[in-house]
Amino acid sequence: MALAGKLIGYVEISKKGDFFHDLFRHNPHKMVAIAPERAHDCELHEGDRGAVGSVITWHYTEGGKRKISKQIIEYVNEENHTIVFNVIGGELVEIYKSFKITLHVEPKGDGKVATWTFEFEKPDTSVPYPTSVMDFLCKLVKDLDAHDKA
Repeated sequence: MALAGKLIGYVEISKKGDFFHDLFRHNPHKMVAIAPERAHDCELHEGDRGAVGSVITWHYTEGGKRKISKQIIEYVNEENHTIVFNVIGGELVEIYKSFKITLHVEPKGDGKVATWTFEFEKPDTSVPYPTSVMDFLCKLVKDLDAHDKA
């Protein structure tokens, strides 16, 4: 019996949503220069960079291990700074039956917040929640936000 799950992480940021939206959608190669200990490459396999339906593979280090995540950009909303990635390859699909990642940046009080949402399906109760992946992405956003302030 498969089990649906949802995990949400919030990171307060100083930069506008345009910065993160553009970085993750159109300029992921810049992340490699900003956070080389976390992000190593983002290959484009199909489509146009940042376009809905394009297929990309992220190369990254999480938990001290080099990993990959092959994804399809499923949805983009420029106005609301939202991007949805459907994971189709790599370590996450070896563990989970399905895995979707959403990045959304919105105003919060006097600042802004980057919100990561994972929607996933665990094959059974022995599979853990993907908290280490959430920690990784939240730390990546903090690194990117801190770098741009410099």
